[in-house]
Amino acid sequence: MQFLVLGAAAGGGLPQWNCGCPNCNDARTGKIPSASQSSLAVSVDGNNWAVLNASPDIRMQMQACPRMHPRSLRDTPISSVLLTNGDIDHIAGLLSLREQTPFTLFGTSEILDLLTANRVFDAVNAEKVSRRSVAIGASFMMLSNLEAQVFPVPGKVPLFMEGETVKTDLVGEQTVGVRLSDGTHVAYYIPGCAEVTEDLLTTIEDADQLFFDGTLWQDDEMIQSGTGVKTGQRMGHISISGPDGSIAQLAHLKARKTFIHINNTNPVWQPNSPERAFVLENGWDIAADGMEIAL
Repeated sequence: MQFLVLGAAAGGGLPQWNCGCPNCNDARTGKIPSASQSSLAVSVDGNNWAVLNASPDIRMQMQACPRMHPRSLRDTPISSVLLTNGDIDHIAGLLSLREQTPFTLFGTSEILDLLTANRVFDAVNAEKVSRRSVAIGASFMMLSNLEAQVFPVPGKVPLFMEGETVKTDLVGEQTVGVRLSDGTHVAYYIPGCAEVTEDLLTTIEDADQLFFDGTLWQDDEMIQSGTGVKTGQRMGHISISGPDGSIAQLAHLKARKTFIHINNTNPVWQPNSPERAFVLENGWDIAADGMEIAL
């Protein structure tokens, strides 16, 4: 399997358009690399690709990557797209893929129903882009030589669907992870996760490669930075640090581990930060736009 990080950042990207935090300012001036919103491409043969989540930045991401360029007058190497939830930063890019070129769109029935309920997504012509509902735990082929399964991870409904009471540890079809296998290696993509549960640990124990939610370094990061009022838990994201954080909870995994979906406030963006050093010392990689990984 070949992986290409199209976008490494969480919703809003780095820099975020309305944010003047140190990370965003450094990205604007080129002191640290910019990053677009989270999306991952995977291939087995290097010619046909599946995309996991359609970021609002997908047009720019494809332009920046020659592997994603058309190979003829009207063409795309993208054979399929899979959605892991209904967040805007994972579905809005579908509207940039509306120009009548066929691919298959995969998602749980709950995620696809969300698209159906919003008629703007009718612009993605169903006669060209077939929508395939996938059941939790059922195997399906994302590419002719790439088997996939989706499984529930703790999370919440998209922000635009929140009511007065918000549960951030829902387990069902609204937030899923993806298992990918080429018959030899196994990889997991989990860009949003509120908690590492025993069920999740059991599910991913055979991983050779894990792409995992790296949104925040600590739960109150946005509050401490003055950029927001929500904790990571309120947003449905586990922290990287701390005894209940992802580094501690996933320390036993022998897989190659890569943080993705990283918020603009996260100190791991800074190359000389102690937080980044801690991540690397504990055996994790930090995703970056254009990063390539092969199994």
